[in-house]
Amino acid sequence: MPQESASGDQAVIPLRRCLLRRWQQSDLASMVAHANDPRVSRYMGPLPYPYTREDGAQFLDAQASAVEPTCMWAIEVDGEAVGGIGVVARPGIRRRTGELGYWLGHAHWSKGVASEAIAAVVPVAFERLALLRVAATVFSANLASMRVLEKNGFIREGVLKNAIVKTDEIWDEIIYARLPALE
Repeated sequence: MPQESASGDQAVIPLRRCLLRRWQQSDLASMVAHANDPRVSRYMGPLPYPYTREDGAQFLDAQASAVEPTCMWAIEVDGEAVGGIGVVARPGIRRRTGELGYWLGHAHWSKGVASEAIAAVVPVAFERLALLRVAATVFSANLASMRVLEKNGFIREGVLKNAIVKTDEIWDEIIYARLPALE
């Protein structure tokens, strides 16, 4: 379980390679600098390329108005927001399933940052959102993301053939899920 901040609300989760914290309006320039990269947006369904200041401002405004409990964090490395991670509860009959999403600036790939962030966030999401499962979907060509999920106890549950079309490329969508650890 991640270490709580001094206030006990887990608004800040200090980790070895990074710090997870709430998004701030002051993150705009850093967020745009790291998200505005075709390598980052390629496998991210909702992340456009180019990623503009307007895109970033809309996201930060939505985060500022988010109602607790929230499970959305900026990933900070060396004092700079270089990515994001979050779990959102699905609506309706799937309300006890959380959807995990994350992105990280290219300069921080292959350094264990995403794996460490997932390991910290998933237990918090299970508790805070009263989830029965956390799911993540991955573009079939995104092998690195699949490895990160598997390292964190996610099981490959299925494949949706030709389910994703982005920038005129067609991919399968791989579904991963993790259930809470039985203590």
